[in-house]
Amino acid sequence: MKKIMLNAIPLATLCLAVSLYSCNPKADKGTEATTQTDSLKYNTTIDGKAVTLYTLKNSNGATVTITNYGGRIVSLLVPNKDDQLTDVVLGYDSIGAYRKKGEPFFGALIGRYGNRIGKGKFKLEGKDYQLQLNDGPNTLHGGTDGFYAKVWDAKQVDGKKLELSYVSKDGEAGYPGKLGVKVVYTLTDDNALQIDYIATTDKTTVVNLTNHAYFNLNGEGNKSILDHELTIAADAITPVDSTLIPTGKLLPVAGTAFDFNKAKTIGKSIEETNEQLKFGKGYDHNFALNKHDDKTPVATVKSTLTGIKMELYTSEPGLQFYSGNFLTGADKDGKGGKSYPFRSAICLETQHFPDAPNHANFASTVLKPGETYKTSTTYKFSK
Repeated sequence: MKKIMLNAIPLATLCLAVSLYSCNPKADKGTEATTQTDSLKYNTTIDGKAVTLYTLKNSNGATVTITNYGGRIVSLLVPNKDDQLTDVVLGYDSIGAYRKKGEPFFGALIGRYGNRIGKGKFKLEGKDYQLQLNDGPNTLHGGTDGFYAKVWDAKQVDGKKLELSYVSKDGEAGYPGKLGVKVVYTLTDDNALQIDYIATTDKTTVVNLTNHAYFNLNGEGNKSILDHELTIAADAITPVDSTLIPTGKLLPVAGTAFDFNKAKTIGKSIEETNEQLKFGKGYDHNFALNKHDDKTPVATVKSTLTGIKMELYTSEPGLQFYSGNFLTGADKDGKGGKSYPFRSAICLETQHFPDAPNHANFASTVLKPGETYKTSTTYKFSK
């Protein structure tokens, strides 16, 4: 394939500090006020680059706000069964909270490598590479110097589309090659948030990009997602060891707590006696998807409280289902001063398999010069 290197797009510095819902009479006034405050508190400079909050809005009033700090989805408001806008992603009211130690990657773009790499080591073209360790003995979500903490160059194409770009230097966080990355967020008029990822490199490297949005379809700040009905079209998971690194095998889900081929509540089997659930303190596992053609939903989540349903489409072969087991609610610094306690959100991270560089039987995450990494994921909402 023809090599396409991506140049940094100049940063749009105009803050869209306007009311998000002034044209929607059914929007909740408290939510509106909070979002206006967010816009003001997101104007800052980090590492010498301007940071702001961008707003996408469709013809139905559905709205997503995104900061170019880490490419983070800050809020995502979609209509519930009563046509009231409901914010379904966890986040913070100001940029400072996203920079605190131990922040759980709320809404962030993840790279260079989403999920874990065992002991932060892999071999590529005969050379050994050592990455930053930030998850016990392993590397998680790119390391301590991951894309989630970078200021991305931003271009708001129109009211429904935002382009973010970043150039990762050769050796950054231990990864080889200068990597040019472009991520496009598009909010469609059928209430779908589409995320397109493109990357190229000047040296052979590994790439596995994803987004780490935390969803609660009851509304962010609701205390639990255990009542959510979940379907995942996958006949197997990649089982893990006690440090959550895949063993390299595939484990059939039939007859286990991991079988979501038919809809069931997240809480139905989460407390079962199961070694894999023990390792993850709940669900924190990669599902090997049966299909990943962008046309067939790979997962569906529904809240009976709000009536909101989310369908997930992807071109990726894997899906990390995480049930918020490491959230504690200790810091009451969520949006509007809310706490986000244990299992108060679900993450569905589309991806290639964790630790794939160390397992020849997993789909390759290697990207070579002249090739273009391209993948897409869509979260579609209905009621």
